[in-house]
Amino acid sequence: MAPSPDECARHLLETVPMVMRVIRKEMRARRESGLSVPQFRVLIYLSRNDGASLSEVAVHLGLTLPATSKMIDVLVGRNLVSRRMDPKDRRRVALAPTELGRSSTLAAREATQSRLAKRLKTLPPADLATVLEALGALGSIFSIDPET
Repeated sequence: MAPSPDECARHLLETVPMVMRVIRKEMRARRESGLSVPQFRVLIYLSRNDGASLSEVAVHLGLTLPATSKMIDVLVGRNLVSRRMDPKDRRRVALAPTELGRSSTLAAREATQSRLAKRLKTLPPADLATVLEALGALGSIFSIDPET
């Protein structure tokens, strides 16, 4: 008998947090020395959202604008983040990781991917194919805006 959507949702709620804990632990362990976890989260966010505003970063972190602004100042001072005027709205400052910031997050991501691959290596090839297929299916339904 095929599993129900409710059963799948229950398993997602149980499994995804475990997977994310491992991913976060691995990424944090491989962050550049001297970077706090929130600073590292800013770099990861900006790597995925190049040109984000200070407000968008603050919302992502769950911090106030002044606290986020101070953190961005530190990252700019360390040449990990750049500020530029948004060409579409001159009142808006767009934030982006610098080349150094990108290479820092890329190194952590590659090391984490390698660690995850070691764990996945214990699965038989058929299970790996199933995982990949399931992740593709999940990606297709969760990349869609639920409001549309």
